[in-house]
Amino acid sequence: MTEQLTEQLSWHAAEPEEVAARVGTDLERGLADDDVAERLAEHGRNELADDPPTPPLVVFLRQFTSPLIYILLAAAVVTILLQEYLDSAVIAAVLVLNAAIGFTQERKAESAVRSLMSLVVPHARVVRDGSEEEIDSRDLVPGDVVLLDPGSRVPADVRLVSTISLRVDESLLTGESVPVGKHARPVDAHASLADRANMAYSGAVVTSGRGRGVVVATGDATQLGAIAGMIRTEEDLETPLQQRMTRFAHLVGAFVGASSLIVFVSGVALGGDVQEMFLTAVALAVAAIPEGLPVVFTITLAIGVRRMARRNAIIRRLPAVETLGSTTVIGSDKTGTLTENRMTVRTIWTHAGRFELAGSDPQAGFRPLGDSGDSELVTVEPGADDGLARTIIAGILANEAVTTSVNGERGAIGDPTEVALLIAAMGVGIDPGAVRERWPVVAEIPFESERRYAAAVSEIDGEHQIFVKGAPERVLAMCSHVATPEGLVEIDPDVVRRAAHELAAEGLRVLAMASGTVPPDVVDSDDIDDPDGLVLHGMQGMLDPPREGVRESIATCSRAGIAVMMITGDHAVTARAIARDLGIVADDADDAEVLTGADLDDMDDDALREAVRRVRVFARVAPEEKLRIVHALRDNDHVVAVTGDGVNDAPALKAAAIGIAMGKDGTDVAREASDMVLTDDNFVSIAAAVEEGRITFENVRKVTFFLVSTGAASIFAIAAAVWLQWPLLMLPAQLLWLNLVTKGLQDVSLAFEPGEEGVVDQPPRSIDEGVLSRRLWERTLSSGLVMAIGTLVLFRWQLDRPGMDPDTALVLAQTTALTTMVVFGALHVGNSRSETRSLFRLDPLSNPFLLGATGLALSIHVLALYLPPTQFVLRVEPLDLATWVRILLVATTIVVAMEIDKAIRRLRNSTDVAPHAQ
Repeated sequence: MTEQLTEQLSWHAAEPEEVAARVGTDLERGLADDDVAERLAEHGRNELADDPPTPPLVVFLRQFTSPLIYILLAAAVVTILLQEYLDSAVIAAVLVLNAAIGFTQERKAESAVRSLMSLVVPHARVVRDGSEEEIDSRDLVPGDVVLLDPGSRVPADVRLVSTISLRVDESLLTGESVPVGKHARPVDAHASLADRANMAYSGAVVTSGRGRGVVVATGDATQLGAIAGMIRTEEDLETPLQQRMTRFAHLVGAFVGASSLIVFVSGVALGGDVQEMFLTAVALAVAAIPEGLPVVFTITLAIGVRRMARRNAIIRRLPAVETLGSTTVIGSDKTGTLTENRMTVRTIWTHAGRFELAGSDPQAGFRPLGDSGDSELVTVEPGADDGLARTIIAGILANEAVTTSVNGERGAIGDPTEVALLIAAMGVGIDPGAVRERWPVVAEIPFESERRYAAAVSEIDGEHQIFVKGAPERVLAMCSHVATPEGLVEIDPDVVRRAAHELAAEGLRVLAMASGTVPPDVVDSDDIDDPDGLVLHGMQGMLDPPREGVRESIATCSRAGIAVMMITGDHAVTARAIARDLGIVADDADDAEVLTGADLDDMDDDALREAVRRVRVFARVAPEEKLRIVHALRDNDHVVAVTGDGVNDAPALKAAAIGIAMGKDGTDVAREASDMVLTDDNFVSIAAAVEEGRITFENVRKVTFFLVSTGAASIFAIAAAVWLQWPLLMLPAQLLWLNLVTKGLQDVSLAFEPGEEGVVDQPPRSIDEGVLSRRLWERTLSSGLVMAIGTLVLFRWQLDRPGMDPDTALVLAQTTALTTMVVFGALHVGNSRSETRSLFRLDPLSNPFLLGATGLALSIHVLALYLPPTQFVLRVEPLDLATWVRILLVATTIVVAMEIDKAIRRLRNSTDVAPHAQ
């Protein structure tokens, strides 16, 4: 029996009796107690495997393995060697802070699989030894006969053997937007998870009806367990920004080592003192390491988090802030993200004509198809005998949803489809409650999947009339006539089928409405047989409508070079129609290619990689298929963002470069596996987050350029001084002051820069593009040379001024060099605000933090020159007016140089664009 139960069997394709035989159970009496004990020992408890958590110390130490942290560790070691213990303490505090943040985030992420545990129900009703009993659901075993009731959660994977109007909400597993009707008949062996109507899967919720079934899988063998396994085995990806920072840190490390070694060796070769050259090499290392970058990197991302939160996007992992800016493909769920997750009647068909919803509000009312927006809305009298009125009345009476009124606002609760019918009735001026009071229901036939219709019998004017709603082909088979403006005529089935097909082709879920007379002795549901000889009144077509603003957001993504895909568990026709409405596929693409889960099962990985290059809509996909789509996109070098709200989405969310979960209606599992959570479940917020992600990266780039270019200036100047056999240009303590105190204020304030115009209209950045573009590396070289030359000129001028003893002249020269670098930095930070725009075209008040930080940094430095304690620590002296004037004049050269550089590049860009515009 073990072999039978551990294989992946097509339980849904077998007859109930065959299932019972294969699992060794009795459908009426269930298992005997001895069998239960034996199977529990063999298969284990009905619970998901719970891997032990990573020890906290390991998680904490793991936070120190980033190359950016290596830079800080190197800086800490250098400052300790220089006995600058205060600076060492500051750097250590930053290291601990970064580690604490990373530790907290990682521990939260590890709880993703544990959230699945909350979906395992504590109790289950079973039949054992012929008696019903309630047991701990963890004691369920394969072969147990389980009873399902409304409101209960399915305790294991169950093959249904009998049902009574059973409907199950499987949205957390399949993405299906409405509860699914269940039956006990076998289905095709190749049916997708969402189409296995005779299966009830662990974690799903019974919304109505009752069922009886045989447990065929427990614990990790269930579909829920398979998803948990996929989450465990899916590795976390480095974000594009993390990859860029890793490459950048390695580059900086190699440059630091090479520069220090070259200066040390060349200095000694030129006759310099070994100890002095070592001190110089250490100073050079301090200058080269942008100690503040990891801190500012974290701050910049944190600011991005705050900005995104204002736009309904909550970031769970800091590096993910920028990832959306690099995203090339967004794979979006349909229900609730692209759509409103609210079924709405969009059209009503009768033999007299077709009526369309007059607006986006489901209670907006209806107009005849083709009428202008100025035409009057149709109104319906409840007692009218025309096709439209009877279509509406049938939708009210053959309906188990109930109306509500909250603060004067009318609504309804119940099955989404039935709620939509009541709301449509309100839109044409009918009060469903009044109709039900006027024509009370005396008997009902509830909807069942095998039956494919629901009916209600009401007493009207002394007659018992039956109202039916259901699948068009099923209701059509019951009808002999159709209501027309001229009266009842014999029905033409082909006309009705064509109309139903047209509605279905628009992605609508279509229900036909009919009525007839039944004998007066029908007073109970048991008295009703399948009716016939009915009159068809009309059909109502409904769908979950697109959210407002989503089409525009998808167009924005398209302009930004981001392809949007729909990956849904819904039907292909519905998915295609919504995709067409939203612009995911062309408006006229009635035959746009849609691949289903069954299609994907027939594809190998190479074929799927090719398919995702052209297909934009995937329907009826299972969790493992959604995961395959993400992997195929990644294999095609895409940076993939994926949205989802159900348990079924969690593996794909984790596999994507950025997983986006729903905050309002999403499951805990999806949120825990994600990098970002949408508080309003709206795709529009994703488009807004793309903009914020790009702004965040631009600010990281601006900060990096500022720190690296000013650091390069220090390196060029110190190296040149060594090769010219001059005295040490700046002391290590002065370089630390420059890097951590003065520049440290300005680089943080750059993180607050607002976004530049057109940032969303640029194509996504290539993964291979570094933190700094080629243009900025070239500008780093040129700006570094300008600042280094200016500093060297003033150092030499101060050193050669007459009338000073050599020691005083050297101290003043070093103070002049340091101050020149400080003023250069204060002006160069303005150059760093935009890669292309002139400093003089930027509003200085658009970033008041930068203005204040620059003024504060200069003030602190001036005070340090005149306060005895800092004079002693930094070994600096006050400067006279002549020196200050020269410093200010020389420092302005960096603005002139960068303005010339930007102007030349703007001119090149305009000449490159001009030929293409002709």
